[in-house]
Amino acid sequence: MSVKAKKHLGQHFLKDENIAKKIADTLSLKGYDDVLEIGPGMGVLTKYLLEKDTITHVVEIDTESVEYLKNNYLNLSGRIYEKDFLRYDLNLVFNGKPFAIIGNFPYNISSQIVFKTLEMREQIPEFSGMFQKEVAKRICSKEGSKAYGILSVLTQAFYDAEYLFTVPPSVFNPPPKVDSGVLLLTRKENYNLPCDEKLFFRVVKTSFQQRRKTLRNSLKVFNLSYNLKANTIFGQRPEQLSVAQFIELTLLIEKDEK
Repeated sequence: MSVKAKKHLGQHFLKDENIAKKIADTLSLKGYDDVLEIGPGMGVLTKYLLEKDTITHVVEIDTESVEYLKNNYLNLSGRIYEKDFLRYDLNLVFNGKPFAIIGNFPYNISSQIVFKTLEMREQIPEFSGMFQKEVAKRICSKEGSKAYGILSVLTQAFYDAEYLFTVPPSVFNPPPKVDSGVLLLTRKENYNLPCDEKLFFRVVKTSFQQRRKTLRNSLKVFNLSYNLKANTIFGQRPEQLSVAQFIELTLLIEKDEK
């Protein structure tokens, strides 16, 4: 029995064993005992995770895939969760313990997976996975790049992001229409921001909503004082600012609001 890929779930099953092993080997397995794989499908990556000195859990929304895993991976018993990762309370599984995330992520929810990881970063020291290449590059891109945006800044505020390798469509069933890319996120030692976190997220998102405008224009919603708007940082466009400068910008706005 094999599982048929479902278009509405964005499923593209990896069939290349070497790439599956290579992805499994990206995790350092330091500082945690548990690994959560998102969307394991028929378990091509899962089997290499199970060989490691770690406790593997899988979350899978597709009933057919869940049945396949239960029948073929008996050593996963009790650690297969038939849930929607984005809606599932992971503390029911990990109860505050640290864990890593890994997977061949469905393209249609890959950015949302990253945002949920950022929300739970205190528990997630490491994250590795396969995205649409364009999205993986965006997450890892630096200031000055056209790809640099909200996802880049918010992720890199808390994690070191490294683009590892590109994967061609031919190694999937069915093959997607684009290349895929594997990246690794390693949580920074100092991952708590020195500014108001909610304000930081708001500043970054508002800045890039009108990315062609200078910050002086795109951040008008904050009702900045005349003196603050005179600061040279507001004459720049959002893609010109590093993560550290976005933190500096947030601190300036925070001080201005008081």
